[in-house]
Amino acid sequence: MNKTKNAAFAYSFLLPSALLTLVLGIYPIAWAFRYMFYNYKGYGTARFIGLDNFSRILRDAEFWDSVVNTFVYAGGKLLLSIPLSLLLAAILNRKIRGRQLLRAVFFMPTVISTAVMAVVFFTIFNSYNGILNQFLIKFNISSSGIDWLGPKHAMLTVILVAVWGAVGNYMLLFLAGLQNIPEDVYESSSLDGANKIQQFRFITLPMLGPVLQMVIMLAIINALKGYESIMVLTEGGPAGKTEVMFLYLYKLFFPVGGSSASTQVQEFGYGSAVAFVSAVIVGMISLIYFYASRRMNRID
Repeated sequence: MNKTKNAAFAYSFLLPSALLTLVLGIYPIAWAFRYMFYNYKGYGTARFIGLDNFSRILRDAEFWDSVVNTFVYAGGKLLLSIPLSLLLAAILNRKIRGRQLLRAVFFMPTVISTAVMAVVFFTIFNSYNGILNQFLIKFNISSSGIDWLGPKHAMLTVILVAVWGAVGNYMLLFLAGLQNIPEDVYESSSLDGANKIQQFRFITLPMLGPVLQMVIMLAIINALKGYESIMVLTEGGPAGKTEVMFLYLYKLFFPVGGSSASTQVQEFGYGSAVAFVSAVIVGMISLIYFYASRRMNRID
C-alpha cells in the first residue's frame, strides 16, 4: 500500500511535465506530420495532395537559397565564435585582475533576449543614422558611412551579431573544461622545457577534447536553427541575402512585412513539409559531425 502511495505521489509530480510535453511537444509534431501531405492555408478545408508539397520543395529556389545562406551563416558563426570563445576562456582562466567581472561581462549577452539584442544592434548598424556610421563619419574614417545592412555587408553584420551573442556561453563551457585540467601537468611540462604554445597544443587542446566536441555540436545546431536576430535586423533581406532556413519557415506560418516566401499567405501544409526537410538537414549535419568526431576519437 505504501509503495502504491509513493508511486502515485511521484507520478503526480511528473504529470504536469508529461502533459506539457504532450501538448506543446508531441501534438504539434504529429500535427505537422499530418499536414505535410495536405494543401492547408490555415482556413477552409485541408485538401490531401500526397507528396506534392515535397515536389514543390525541390522546385523552390528560394528555399534552397535559404539553405545556402544557412550554411554561410553557420560557417561564419562557427569560425569566429569557437576560437574567440576558447581564447577568452584561456585568458580569463589565468590569474588576472578583475577576471570575475570580465567573465560576467562576456557572459552577459547570453542572458539578454535575442530580440532585444537585435534591436540594439539595429540602432548601431542602421545605414542612415546608426551609431557606428555616425562614429565613422565624425572621425573621418568614412565619408558617407557604410551600408551595414545592405546587400554587400548584411550577412557579415548578422554573423557578427550572432557571434557576440554566442561567445559568452561557449566561453563558460571552455572555462569549466580548462579548470578541470590539473596544474601539475603544466608544471611538469615546464620542467621539460615546453613553452606556452607547446603546452596549449599538446596539453590543453587534447585534454579539452570532450568539451570542444560538445561545444562544436551545440554551436552547429544553434547556428543552423538560428533566425531570431536576423528577423529583427533584416527580415531576411535585402533581396533574400540573409534569409536562412528557419526564417523562411517562420514566414510560411507567420507572414511578415516584405516576405516573399509565402506571398503574404499562410502556408501551413507546405510549411510543415519545409519544417520536416529542414529538420532532416539539421539532423544529417549533426550526425555527420557526430560520426566524424567519433572517428577522430578512435584515431587518437
